[in-house]
Amino acid sequence: MLKPAPSTEVSTTPVDASDSCAAPSVRSTVARAFGVLGVFSAGRTELSLSEIARRAGLPLTTAHRIVGELARWGALERTDRGSYQVGLRLWEVGALAPRGHGLREIAMPFLEDLYEATRQNVQLAVLDGMEVVYVERIATRNAVAVVTRVGTRLPLHATGVGLVLLAFSDAAFQERVLAAPMRRFTEKTMTSPTEVRRVIAEVRHRRFAVSEGQITLDALSVAAPIFEADGQVNAALSVVVPAEHPAQEYIPAVHAAARGISRGLGWRPDVSTSTLRKRRMATRRDSATMPE
Repeated sequence: MLKPAPSTEVSTTPVDASDSCAAPSVRSTVARAFGVLGVFSAGRTELSLSEIARRAGLPLTTAHRIVGELARWGALERTDRGSYQVGLRLWEVGALAPRGHGLREIAMPFLEDLYEATRQNVQLAVLDGMEVVYVERIATRNAVAVVTRVGTRLPLHATGVGLVLLAFSDAAFQERVLAAPMRRFTEKTMTSPTEVRRVIAEVRHRRFAVSEGQITLDALSVAAPIFEADGQVNAALSVVVPAEHPAQEYIPAVHAAARGISRGLGWRPDVSTSTLRKRRMATRRDSATMPE
């Protein structure tokens, strides 16, 4: 039988796993480790030990110990300047996430075709909580600058892929998103629940979204849903182009790429549409019979 490794924070006296007094200490140690990893961002990819401690809200000695453990495992790496950055081991583990991994393998040939056809930024994103997470991106130096990279999170209401994912979500989820505060990025960012509700109704009907100037004023995105075998939509793709480009020019190519990925995931329009319709009818029946 494997014995638990001694902890530097708690007594090495054996403790019954069911002892409720032991659980908070274990959870807080894990939470602090995640907190250290969470201080890194796209804008701050390299941090000194003191910066990590300050941003994570930890004493310097505690931060030093946790950072050392994470570095030994490979989650963090020390640079030649003595600061720290996210390690390759953490990326390797993240790449195993089933939602992103299998989807990316199927999607890549279609993303590459879309890139070759447009020579613009091409992005693949999934729904995670009440945000969109970008899991793949193909870009060129000559394309319009974008704020996204693999791993970037953005709100649903302000992005093309986000509007698609919101449009194909159930009504209860939509209302939770619309009830939450909506961050404004530019003067064109939608922050009115009424306006977003109107837009996502159009997106669901047309099966594509155009988001112009919502994140940066110089860019617009054209996005389309990616259907799974059962007709659910948990992913979307987009092409991001200069704001002055006509969105209509990109819609056919975006649609074709999204349909190709959907078919690769097992989606069939005739079967999946029927399945999705039955699910919506069952949901409405369940809602109607729920006691008030």
